Amino acid sequence: MALKEKPAFAPFVEKLLTVPPPIEVAGRHIKRYHVTADPAGIAPEVEKAAYEILPELLPEPDGTPPATFVVLHRGGDDGAYLNAYSWVWDNVLHFRGAAAGQPVLGCPDHDPTHFVTPDLPWIGCVWELPPILHERDAWVRHLLAPEVPDLTAYLADSLPEGTTGDRT
Repeated sequence: MALKEKPAFAPFVEKLLTVPPPIEVAGRHIKRYHVTADPAGIAPEVEKAAYEILPELLPEPDGTPPATFVVLHRGGDDGAYLNAYSWVWDNVLHFRGAAAGQPVLGCPDHDPTHFVTPDLPWIGCVWELPPILHERDAWVRHLLAPEVPDLTAYLADSLPEGTTGDRT
């Protein structure tokens, strides 16, 4: 699939980041981050559709504590994106993503609730990446460094709500 040329860059603006409570899906604990420019948050129908495809994005159990964090991002156009980052092999981050409403990525239409799993090597855009560093540090802090790993503490340790950047 050839990607169409991207239009000229718009001025960069950070987006809003919210942190809904963790959920359990297919035996995995899922920490959640939502990214959008809309102060009302992500529409319930988009959220519902994203979490319905989530089981397809999760790896098989391998003995690592079953933890995943997701970033659900509602773009400024019709696009919606779900990035699932799952801990595997004790300290490796497995990635799988889904997209909706973005025909240039192989979506069949502009419907932000019609998620598909494009076969692209992309792991996230600038608004979707901030949780990765926090989650890396939280995994080390609660699972790898302590004598007794604490999955419950990891699940309670999320990036604070606010914007996607300027966290100094």
